[in-house]
Amino acid sequence: MTVPPGSALLVAASVLIAGCATYEPPPLTATHPAHPDAAGARPVPPSQTLAYTRADVDAIRSAAVPAHRDPRASGNRGKTVVGEGEVVATTPASSQIVIDHAEIKGFMDAMTMGYRIDPPALLATVKPGDKIRFTIDVDRRAIVHIEALR
Repeated sequence: MTVPPGSALLVAASVLIAGCATYEPPPLTATHPAHPDAAGARPVPPSQTLAYTRADVDAIRSAAVPAHRDPRASGNRGKTVVGEGEVVATTPASSQIVIDHAEIKGFMDAMTMGYRIDPPALLATVKPGDKIRFTIDVDRRAIVHIEALR
């Protein structure tokens, strides 16, 4: 029996392809530069909007302005802006909220962003999916009032 020309090549290519399909590279060791625990690995940068770790929460609290003062209670009113949007998430441990909001005229384009809340008790009044109107104290860089929309 004779083997048609090219059959051997076809069989060899099939074996080679089948062998490649099952190849899995070995796992990275801790000394490999791409491993997250390697000495040469770049550190993960801290979030600029939301606190994810205890260090982030402490850094936010240490940079926070003095205790809450109600600008409506005193004659010294700071600059505030008002926006409307939908609550995406809340992070009570760090007194922050993520809002998908429309444009805030003269202040910020429409976007989804995390904001610090002051006083933190405001977070108890909202949950993800709620439509809200919120007031940002520009000087304190925090949401100081939240109103539910219907």
